[in-house]
Amino acid sequence: MAAPPARARADYDYLIKLLLIGDSGVGKSCLLLRFSDGSFTTSFITTIGIDFKIRTIELDGKRIKLQIWDTAGQERFRTITTAYYRGAMGILLVYDVTDESSFNNIRNWIRNIEQHASDNVNKILVGNKADMDESKRAVPTSKGQALADEYGIKFFETSAKTNLNVEQVFFSIARDIKQRLADTDTRAEPTTLKITPTDQAGGGGQAAQKSSCCGS
Repeated sequence: MAAPPARARADYDYLIKLLLIGDSGVGKSCLLLRFSDGSFTTSFITTIGIDFKIRTIELDGKRIKLQIWDTAGQERFRTITTAYYRGAMGILLVYDVTDESSFNNIRNWIRNIEQHASDNVNKILVGNKADMDESKRAVPTSKGQALADEYGIKFFETSAKTNLNVEQVFFSIARDIKQRLADTDTRAEPTTLKITPTDQAGGGGQAAQKSSCCGS
């Protein structure tokens, strides 16, 4: 029996690596679990080392394979190295709206990103645990929005427990990255010079080619 033919192409149009960054206990693992598996646990999840999940989504007629990485928050910004950020196209900066210190540390995480990640990496700010009672809230929505505006990035408040804005966060950053990659592909496409028979007969091909080079 003949072997089946190899697939002509991959089962996705774009492969995007995302990172979840933030202090321990802000709910990074819960967000990852909710988005990738559609589940939530009330048990505290401590990430040991590095964990990742994969989910393929459809965006604007394209299949996007998301590889989403989570790390142990207790490693903190002092020990996250360039190796961890290598290849990351998007980073979700997560804080807990009931924990002001986790919000204040976002600036430290951003400095770490600026030191180790690529210059064009997409970032998004996420205030998690927005389902909590307002009496427990330590970071107003306006304060999160102001920080996002300061850095020129998008901002969402989420709840892994109630699934508030979880899909929207991941889809939003994936769409921005896909657009950036598509724009890069378009700029990288070589310009095709079309020579008509008249140009060939009159030697116009060389003139047209020279003109094209001068305008590049």
